[in-house]
Amino acid sequence: MDFRNESALQAFAEQLAPALHAGDVLLLDGDLGAGKTSFTKGLAKGLGITDYIKSPTFTIIREYQAGRLPLYHVDLYRLEDGGAGDLGLEEYFEGDGVSVVEWPDFLGEAMPEDYLLIHFLKDPDDDNRRTLTFEPVGPRAAERFATIG
Repeated sequence: MDFRNESALQAFAEQLAPALHAGDVLLLDGDLGAGKTSFTKGLAKGLGITDYIKSPTFTIIREYQAGRLPLYHVDLYRLEDGGAGDLGLEEYFEGDGVSVVEWPDFLGEAMPEDYLLIHFLKDPDDDNRRTLTFEPVGPRAAERFATIG
């Protein structure tokens, strides 16, 4: 699925939000600057969260409670040497909100069994354009996200 700019990407994420349920996990995979946090901003808006959404690179996890569902925004970029298993992420993944994880390659043993993996690809010829591909893993994700791109 192609997006011509950041606004289109955020609008798509905002439209996706009503389909989400407590315990849904979205894993966002892509290079730096590929649009993962921008996507999360749109998702938050669609969940009714009005707080400013910023990358949790240094805090690792940011919680936003003031929406239809809580949003748990996780950025594992700084954990490339491991340690995700010590964060208790399963409590978020199995909890009352939606979990969005940037840099899921660093999850290791904390990888959930059921999730939607979203690959973000920057267009090498147009810095504003993004292509997203979707890979549902597990029965819950396969059922919930069967109609996405």
